[in-house]
Amino acid sequence: MGFNTVPLLIMVFCLAFVVAGSIVLLRNQWFIQWLKGTGGLLLIGLAVYFSLFAVNLFSYKQLSRDVPVATISFRSTEPQAFIATVSQADAGSTDYKLTGDLWQIDARIIRWKGLFAVLGFQPGYQLDRLQGRYLSLEDELNKTAMSHQIVKPAVGFDIWSSARNSSSLMIDAQYASVTFLPMADGAIYEVLLTSNGLAGRPLNGAAQQAVGRWE
Repeated sequence: MGFNTVPLLIMVFCLAFVVAGSIVLLRNQWFIQWLKGTGGLLLIGLAVYFSLFAVNLFSYKQLSRDVPVATISFRSTEPQAFIATVSQADAGSTDYKLTGDLWQIDARIIRWKGLFAVLGFQPGYQLDRLQGRYLSLEDELNKTAMSHQIVKPAVGFDIWSSARNSSSLMIDAQYASVTFLPMADGAIYEVLLTSNGLAGRPLNGAAQQAVGRWE
């Protein structure tokens, strides 16, 4: 099933919580009303929590194996300085300034646990960070390699970080990175998910030549 089906189901349950909580709060009688009021507030609180959870899920895209998640092209502006253009399907293109000789991109991956995993829901991903690195140790120690956050700001709380830092009953938060590859003027790479994680693949002659020289 599609990745976005899960947040839609969660939103339906949240709406049911809000309706149930509102009905409980509107009943009379003091002590019973207090108990019901507490239960109603709890239901509404759960609805708010899971609504934020679902909203944050919508910032992730469905992850399919061997399907490109991004294309990255490089344009040299000066020695060891490049403009990297990251293009994502349905998200347009964004330019980032990188310094160094090599580049790497990281991604956050969400895989379902429990019932959602049994039902076969697809995992999701969100690009996290793009960074550069110098090839020589001297340059790495004496020069500044740039790094950029690509990940979208979380709404309310970061579900990926929360699952990463503590156990979650619903999701398994994973991290994937492309092995460092050389930057070159005019080089274009494709980023895709393989059985070994994220991988960068040269798409044109400039990228292939850069990889050949580096290897």
